[in-house]
Amino acid sequence: MRNLKISIIICIFLTVISGYAQYNSKAEYNNIQLSYSKTTSILFPYAVKSLDIGSRDVLVQKAKGVENILLLKAGKQNFLQTNLTVVTSDGKLYSFILNFDDLCPTLHIDAGLRNADDRQLLFSLENENQKEIKDYAMLALSKKNKVSGLNSRRSEIEIRVDGIFIHQDIMYFRVSLGNYSKINYDVDQLRFFIRDQRKSKRTASQEIEVIPFFSTGDFSRIYDKSEVITVFALPKFTIPEKKKFTMQVFEKNGGRHLELDIKNRNLVNLEILGNL
Repeated sequence: MRNLKISIIICIFLTVISGYAQYNSKAEYNNIQLSYSKTTSILFPYAVKSLDIGSRDVLVQKAKGVENILLLKAGKQNFLQTNLTVVTSDGKLYSFILNFDDLCPTLHIDAGLRNADDRQLLFSLENENQKEIKDYAMLALSKKNKVSGLNSRRSEIEIRVDGIFIHQDIMYFRVSLGNYSKINYDVDQLRFFIRDQRKSKRTASQEIEVIPFFSTGDFSRIYDKSEVITVFALPKFTIPEKKKFTMQVFEKNGGRHLELDIKNRNLVNLEILGNL
């Protein structure tokens, strides 16, 4: 009987400790410290559809051109504790407690609690099912079929497109950026646009930028002797005569810039992604 009582006490103790640890973890995640001079970012797994802030003393906005990142900052020194409520496009509700701390603010929170290497950006997108686009992008990422000949290399840095896919009105480009040097490669800009094949000396070159809907991974840094493979979801397009589709990558604080051209003939054999 005594052993049974001891076992029961131990079980209750472990349950309380476990619950307390989970509570602390959740409390730490839900409590955000904001600064007057620094910006806090919250990354959500899906686009932010609505938000409500409990006080005007806190400033909040979406990151420009990105649907699933919120930027927060204290609009007033030593504001009273308040809250933030967010609803995302997958129907989930998020609640945060906001506190003022100018010395040690929270700088970044991943509200999806995913692996740090699984960062995904959802670019501005209207009237599309973002979860479906994500699922098809991941399908394109896993496909074994590859195209060849679409690559550009300079100073031991290479950009390569080894897969082009389409589903309904979305095209998926599987892009690899390889760094074969001993110096990390930090990406300053990655642009997609349609432009003239040849620029006349007497006329201005016309460029139409194509903004991606979605990206499956973090393309901001490629470490030395490594490569990153990412799928970009773009609105479907065709390439007019005498024009080309161009990808440009610019190195931050460096000169190892890359440019890759894709012509209409490269899109002829793109793969159609079937229904999931």
